[in-house]
Amino acid sequence: MAIYEYYCPTCREKFERRRSMSDAAVATACAKGHRAERTLSAFAMSRGGAADELPAAMAGGGCCGGGACACAANSN
Repeated sequence: MAIYEYYCPTCREKFERRRSMSDAAVATACAKGHRAERTLSAFAMSRGGAADELPAAMAGGGCCGGGACACAANSN
């Protein structure tokens, strides 16, 4: 089961529904019975630390996460 966001243009309200992935595109209604449209959800995640505390693979800096191979040396 996943949580999907929907928007009712009549009520001008957003709401969430837990549905299976196969039912995500099936039409749904708001609490008042109006037809609602599925919206795109914004998702963000934070570890709460500074960039210098991240593992090299997450900190960026080349294809191997921080220059762990010769790719950066060959880019000249």
